[in-house]
Amino acid sequence: MANSRSYGAVLEQLSGRRAWLALTAGIVLLIAVSAFLLKSEREPAVTHALAIPPVHGRLVVEVLNGTRRQGVARTATRMLRSHGVDVVFLGNADSTEVLTRIIVRRGDPARARTVAGVLRSGNIVVETDTFRRVDVSVILGDDFRPTLDLHP
Repeated sequence: MANSRSYGAVLEQLSGRRAWLALTAGIVLLIAVSAFLLKSEREPAVTHALAIPPVHGRLVVEVLNGTRRQGVARTATRMLRSHGVDVVFLGNADSTEVLTRIIVRRGDPARARTVAGVLRSGNIVVETDTFRRVDVSVILGDDFRPTLDLHP
């Protein structure tokens, strides 16, 4: 038989590259797993939240924008929530309003004065409607001029 060609040096070189590649991949995988485990052990970042002062009892309110200005209901919602009022819905009213109306749906009409005091506007009207599941409905009119503190 004739001598076969020897490719031993080439094969040894390829197996050495595979070994280095496997070793490098193993080290990268080990670093990634270690970083993940260390990240999960850290304490969560503390975020600063301002305290919301409570209103006596829970006051459930819906806020409707009765103006043509965008974002008025959102601004009123921020004002009310900063005073501890639970705003469960905000959106647009069916029609535009000139004056802000604060409608008592259920409960004590005196609670609507809390909403009127926060918004600094509004005529209080009693229209009982227990199906709405809110204590007070606010329909913002063109007379509403929001006053909000600066926030990030």
